[in-house]
Amino acid sequence: MTDTAILALDRLCGGYGSGLVVRGVTAAVRAGEVLCVLGRNGVGKSTLAKLASGFLRPSDGTVTMAGRDITTLSPSHRARLGLTYCPQERVVFDDLTVAENLTLMRPTRDLAAFEPYFSVFPRLAERRRQHAGTLSGGEKKLLSFVRGLAADTGLVVIDEPTEGVQYENVIRMADLIAERKRQGTAFLVIEQNLTLVERIADHLVIMDHGEVVRTGTAAELAGDDVLAHLTV
Repeated sequence: MTDTAILALDRLCGGYGSGLVVRGVTAAVRAGEVLCVLGRNGVGKSTLAKLASGFLRPSDGTVTMAGRDITTLSPSHRARLGLTYCPQERVVFDDLTVAENLTLMRPTRDLAAFEPYFSVFPRLAERRRQHAGTLSGGEKKLLSFVRGLAADTGLVVIDEPTEGVQYENVIRMADLIAERKRQGTAFLVIEQNLTLVERIADHLVIMDHGEVVRTGTAAELAGDDVLAHLTV
């Protein structure tokens, strides 16, 4: 592992219109690490993911990737640099089939690269010819997750990947993330499901009202301390 962060956020601020949602967030994740961002609904976690991925322009602060300032770069430019983003909402194209969703940004429609994932999530293999709009919410999340991991980039930003996903598939998602960690991929994961967090997190950032209120390693922050910031 190198000392240079794959993704670094420095005093990042941003929101929608004149409304400031994220206020001065500083965080970093290195190769082979998972940084999990936790907090109650509405505290700015998804906004942070959009700022990191380029879908929102910061009002202040910087975003760097492997030491390069990418604050003003578009999402497509960041993708070419190796950043994959799996959003919380509108995770798939409903009018396209499962197979078309998976291969949309690839040079061919060959599904060979997805066979290892189909073995883990056989339901996706069974439904590869169905329109994605016919999938359940949890299945759409799995489709987005598989598409993101199969992009095989060095940095993956995932927003609420387990929302609506069955427990056994959450465990499988954790196993796949752990495998990619060993290969050197860095992850920024927005999540409230402690089943996933406890299995994958190296570092935690807890947000409230758009600000970071606690940071530390997964070992440093006890479960009760984390839960206190997730409950209303």
